[in-house]
Amino acid sequence: MPTLAQKLPYTHPFAGGYPYRGSQRLPSDPDALTYLAAVAAADGAPVEVGVAVAVDDFFRGIKADGTFSALKAACLLCGARTLAGALVPLVGTAPTNVADGFVSGDYTRGGATPGLKGDGTSYLDSGRANDADPQNDCHHSAYLTQQTTFGATEALIGTAHAIGLRPAITLGINSVDDVFVRCNTEDALAIAGEGRSTGFFGVSRNSSAAFGARVNGADYTLSSASIAPSTLDSFVFARNSVGSPINITSARLAFYSIGESISDLAAFDARVTALITAIGAAV
Repeated sequence: MPTLAQKLPYTHPFAGGYPYRGSQRLPSDPDALTYLAAVAAADGAPVEVGVAVAVDDFFRGIKADGTFSALKAACLLCGARTLAGALVPLVGTAPTNVADGFVSGDYTRGGATPGLKGDGTSYLDSGRANDADPQNDCHHSAYLTQQTTFGATEALIGTAHAIGLRPAITLGINSVDDVFVRCNTEDALAIAGEGRSTGFFGVSRNSSAAFGARVNGADYTLSSASIAPSTLDSFVFARNSVGSPINITSARLAFYSIGESISDLAAFDARVTALITAIGAAV
């Protein structure tokens, strides 16, 4: 028979402030705890233990997969109680909400479609320059929970081609239902018919001759020689064209990451998907 203390939530002295039940597991990964403490400071209150454990599972999972060290800038755009908390980075530099374009009404922390909703004008500056990662050792990813209105070509994350600058890593969709990808390549390469997909989108390069992509649960190998990355920061919800956003999307994103190459995009997809799904169910 459970005691009254086991039935009622309370703040355990070693629970980091989480509303806690005696039978619940608590997060313990040190990087997860650091992130959760920063989110609590931004929110003014800790997240639910279910959200905290989902974050803990994610950190433990990507460390077990050998992926953690590849992430240099990543943000979980759901789970936190406030927009300020959602912009606390999992790793790396916090993104800039440029001109405070996103507001609290754009943010949904849980449910079936958690994340930050684009409006066609607002975007984030990731703070991560494309040439911060090696030409042949790089990745970008984004996780969509709600698609765009499909009015025109829209970008999820990356930079744009410009005279005098090399294009870098981009993901996006266009009005004819294709996904186009770049990974330090001159030309965009199309993945046909997947423009209305949701879930994980990722690209990763670990050689000069080809790069990998993952869209809608399928892996692709795309032959395209690499070129030198640009010095521009990657934008999220848009592409950075010499400091100005283009192809701004109205999609809802729940996660993005930037960094060095990820050898198994399918495994990373599974970790991110599990994280977003668990948070959606917890709040």
